[in-house]
Amino acid sequence: MSLHDQGRGNPAALLFPDRRKWLLGGVAALAGCAGVPREPAAPDADGWHQVHLPGKTPTLYGTEPKAGRAATWARAASSASMWRRRVPLAPDRIGGVAFSWWVDRLIPGANLAQAEHADAPVRVLFGFDGDHARLSPRARAMYELAQALTGERPPFATLMYVWDNQAPVESVLHSARTDRVRKIVLDSGSAQLGRWRDHRRALAQDFQRAFGEAPGPLLSVALMTDADNTRSSAQAWYGPVRFY
Repeated sequence: MSLHDQGRGNPAALLFPDRRKWLLGGVAALAGCAGVPREPAAPDADGWHQVHLPGKTPTLYGTEPKAGRAATWARAASSASMWRRRVPLAPDRIGGVAFSWWVDRLIPGANLAQAEHADAPVRVLFGFDGDHARLSPRARAMYELAQALTGERPPFATLMYVWDNQAPVESVLHSARTDRVRKIVLDSGSAQLGRWRDHRRALAQDFQRAFGEAPGPLLSVALMTDADNTRSSAQAWYGPVRFY
């Protein structure tokens, strides 16, 4: 379906007055672990692969050691995309997760609480399945549009761990574009820049706190460094993501 379709048969016309801006923004938000995999980024031996977002210049991802650790390097230049791996886990097998990140500098003007400034130097995203019949009519329409554009249905819910410029640590931020994406702030401000930050989280408990219900099956994990909304740049390193 074209983004420029007109008339009563176009669901985008019923959702937002500026259809293209809000559709692409909503798809990018819902695409936490849904998108358009394509070359040139080839999957690595562990199944990580590049996932592009509709209408976005892709962030670059690669392998590069950092301060004595093996790491995935990310560089964004007015760009947004994900480095993703499928990790299907039944709800009763979802336990803890450990990961780390290194950020040299914050993104000037970034603010994850505001849609027009919602960039972050690091994000670790977890996509969960669930009962899509429970979605609101508006959410179902957006999911259908996202699937039409990407060829992949977005997760029922996406939980992100993020580094924000100013939000308090442990605060839960709701996406300004969809209620199916929640963000937990693990680092904030500049005090911890220029060093490895190691995090261990109880994933199911964090999901419960963010969404007010138990999680469904886990579908995937992704890394994301983005600077498209602020038209800026960002560079970061990620350590391995390990479940326990």
